[in-house]
Amino acid sequence: MTTIAIVYHSGFGHTRVQAESVSRGATSVPGVEARLVSVDEYESAWEAIDAADAIVFGTPTYMAGVSAPFKAFLDATSGRWAQQLWKDKIAAGFTNSAGASGDKLNTLQSLSLFAMQHGMVWVGLGLLPGDVHTPADLNRLGSFLGAMAHSPVDATPEIAPGPGDLATAEHLGRRVAQAALRWAGARELAEAAS
Repeated sequence: MTTIAIVYHSGFGHTRVQAESVSRGATSVPGVEARLVSVDEYESAWEAIDAADAIVFGTPTYMAGVSAPFKAFLDATSGRWAQQLWKDKIAAGFTNSAGASGDKLNTLQSLSLFAMQHGMVWVGLGLLPGDVHTPADLNRLGSFLGAMAHSPVDATPEIAPGPGDLATAEHLGRRVAQAALRWAGARELAEAAS
């Protein structure tokens, strides 16, 4: 069974809803199981995170970057970085902010650089931009690096992120699951050849 850990922080519930959509997309692929890990509990989940074939990182964008609780999780991985425990795992990311732009790209760039430092293999959306004025469109915010969502400051998690942003998160989960399955098969062939 291919496993995906979805490690996320959610300050107000919006990013949690996005994480659940990533999980739904991942588990729609036969042979894949996903585990949601809130950064509030990451210390008790190290074993599951380390054992996962792929790790998807999710955080709200606060002040043009990852949230402080998520940054604490990133910093706590330094021992794993030194041992390169996550080398060659599949990685991806998603973010949400109250601002339509909210400088979410900076957050996704930070997540991808973090993954690169760990020797991981980053998977982007693989989608053309949708129409920003059509709430149900996939990738309506036009990201390539990861899934972006917009949740206006006065919107509850029951109404935001909207349908297109959640469908984009689901697409990301499915894409990561498919990439992890292909990567695991290629890794087995490479190991057999050596």
